[in-house]
Amino acid sequence: MDKKQSQHHHMTHGEHTHHEGHGQGGHCGHDAAQFRQRFWLSLLITISVLVCSPLLQQWLGYTLPEVVSRYVPAISGTILLWYGGRVFIRAGWQELRQRQPGMMLLIALAISVAYGYSLLVTSGVVAGMDFWWELASLITIMLLGHWLEMAAIKRATDAAHTLAQLLPETAEVVTEQSIDTVPLDHLAVGMTVLVRPGGRVPVDGQVISGTSQVDESMLTGESRPVAKQSGSLVTAGTINGTGALHVMAQHIGDDTTLSHIMELVRQAEQRRSRTQVLADRAAGYLFYAALATALVTGAGWALAGASLGEVLQRVVTVLVVACPHALGLAVPLVVSISTGLAAQRGIVVRDRRAFEAARQVDVVLFDKTGTLTTGHLAVVAVHGGDEAAILGLAAAAEHEAEHPIAAAIRRAAADRHVAIPAVRDLQTVPGYGVQAVVDGVPTLVGNAAFMQQHQIDRDEITTDHTVVYVAQAGRVCGVIELGDAPRPGAAAAVAALQRRGITVAMVTGDGARPADAIARLVGITEVHAEVTPAKKAAIVMAYQQQGKRVCFVGDGVNDAPALAQAESGVAIGTGTDVAAASA
Repeated sequence: MDKKQSQHHHMTHGEHTHHEGHGQGGHCGHDAAQFRQRFWLSLLITISVLVCSPLLQQWLGYTLPEVVSRYVPAISGTILLWYGGRVFIRAGWQELRQRQPGMMLLIALAISVAYGYSLLVTSGVVAGMDFWWELASLITIMLLGHWLEMAAIKRATDAAHTLAQLLPETAEVVTEQSIDTVPLDHLAVGMTVLVRPGGRVPVDGQVISGTSQVDESMLTGESRPVAKQSGSLVTAGTINGTGALHVMAQHIGDDTTLSHIMELVRQAEQRRSRTQVLADRAAGYLFYAALATALVTGAGWALAGASLGEVLQRVVTVLVVACPHALGLAVPLVVSISTGLAAQRGIVVRDRRAFEAARQVDVVLFDKTGTLTTGHLAVVAVHGGDEAAILGLAAAAEHEAEHPIAAAIRRAAADRHVAIPAVRDLQTVPGYGVQAVVDGVPTLVGNAAFMQQHQIDRDEITTDHTVVYVAQAGRVCGVIELGDAPRPGAAAAVAALQRRGITVAMVTGDGARPADAIARLVGITEVHAEVTPAKKAAIVMAYQQQGKRVCFVGDGVNDAPALAQAESGVAIGTGTDVAAASA
């Protein structure tokens, strides 16, 4: 994909409960900053161990007092095991309790036996060579590896938490005596809530009074606001337009559509991938192989007549060597470099498994609004006469409105350097349009119902776009069509995928007509329209049940369950944080 200055693509895996080879629990709840802090302090302690090492003293030709060479490494090693190593010991203990040995248990075993044996040597219980140097370097290298890994992945905030932020913290409850502001958990079914212009709807419910336009793009992906009036249903988390609404609560809390989407995201993200299962199984085999090799080594040396100290030294050596030092650092370095190169090309990798799996996908499913299209309304046609004059009249009447349609008209007028005439007596009619006096002439700008309300004749227009009529002196003088245009490069991207033999389809919550129109423009023949967020995830699962590997590309909250369900999810940078966190 082409790199955009202000646009990134978030490629992630839908099922990222664990890291490859060791579970997410292996990090014991620590983040990159905590691993960074532990690494730097552990590095300083490791340096003290190395400086006091007899071997390094011999190499560099200096000599420290024997008491320093003997006890400083032991003291430093003890501090290091407690401060830097306990992260791995705790995670290894969890793997042992769950009977799922993996990378963390291998590391914990290596540093534990190295510490125990070195303590016996330092205290004089057994004769031999201590492992303080190996203990310190192993802990420090593994801390560095985990720091690099977590920093490279750059996990976003949990998708469910981001979804919850779409809800307001409070709601205004309307009673016979007053309007009271209460927390959402104090709401009950049957209460009437006031949703002010520009506010977010706090409940799933039915409008009992008021008219407005509600932005439901977070749910349906549709860029056009939806007209709401008495009897209309509204959804928690959607954004009210210019009119106030009184809504009777029908579903609250965990029973809302938004909460159901959150649960779908959680369920999909908790499923473990095939790659993770195989990696964990391989780590388990390595653990058992290390134990078996250590037992055979110990038994062999014992039968050969070696002393207890010699037997212990060989056993500890095997267990320390079995710990994958190189992989602990090499894999995170590869991840860091590959994600850095991806970032230079406009791709932010949240989960490396998704990045690796992308080359094996058989099906790519695209959302429409904001993914294949720009996600913003734009003027696509002007009918009825002088285009500049019609845009000027509409822009003048809409110059104070905050509605997306008004903003699109103003942008079109500005882009075409249209002169805006003088306007007065401006009045907004929520759900219909605006009326004003422009250049001394009464002017109406609005939808078909607005024209009918004022008994103004108009020609019926068959189109997939939003239609705005401009009328002066009792007659329609112009018609403006607004729609969502394909994103530059969308058709080329679809064609490139199809040339590789990949099935490409559109999955959108938008209506069939606008979906088919965009699909024709970008070269997609398979279209799933008017689908809910749960249905999007179900479509992904249907392909997966056919043995297909699916990549889902989306940008909105309505895409979160599908992004989480797919083997690979791509969240377009202009999309919501929820999409990026769930993909």
